[in-house]
Amino acid sequence: MQLFPRLNAFSFFLCALLSSFVNAAEVIEKLPEQFEPSDKFVFYSHGYIVEGDNPTPVEVKNGWGLYDFPKVKQALADDRYTLVAVHRKKNTDPFEYAKAQSATIRNMIKNGVPANNITLIGFSRGAFITGLMSNHLADFGVNTVLLAGCGRLISSKHDDIKVYGHVLSVYEKTDKSNTCKKLKDKSGQVQSFKEVAINTGLSHGAFYRPLPQWVLPVKTWMKEKMDIR
Repeated sequence: MQLFPRLNAFSFFLCALLSSFVNAAEVIEKLPEQFEPSDKFVFYSHGYIVEGDNPTPVEVKNGWGLYDFPKVKQALADDRYTLVAVHRKKNTDPFEYAKAQSATIRNMIKNGVPANNITLIGFSRGAFITGLMSNHLADFGVNTVLLAGCGRLISSKHDDIKVYGHVLSVYEKTDKSNTCKKLKDKSGQVQSFKEVAINTGLSHGAFYRPLPQWVLPVKTWMKEKMDIR
């Protein structure tokens, strides 16, 4: 099993370009007690496999390999916003967790942080949590990024869950967690919707590591929505 896929010449170019996005940045697991209305925050929710004590678990059954949570955080971080990335406990209830996180964000907004200064990003189980949070924060419409995350969000079992604000979906063409168009169609109050399909051949594992193919469009999009120059 190859845990670290080879990078072709184009990927090396993307990696070099990605380095221009990464600066000295702050990554935290809990919001600071004090913040300014001008502050900007990005909340990243990891996939299910990371729940527990190990930040770098390896998925063997499907050959998706190493989930490098520390490097994903490092790649998503930037010195122009604060990245909040909680390492969730094993078997965290996604509904209760999303409700608690949404309450925290709601308090931030009530204390002066504009909704457009906040972006939610989630992958897989984390994307389901992100969708729940977007639904809880419907009256504010924070920015929402879903990475390979529209499986449960578009199922008939969760037909009441909708997303709001500006929404970006990124999915891998070889992954069964595919397009979010059905979610967009049932979410009638999104301010904008954009979808990016990548094709690395790595299925769900494409988001286990900070590949430039998905990190670059995500960071470009959210900086535009949060008006970061």
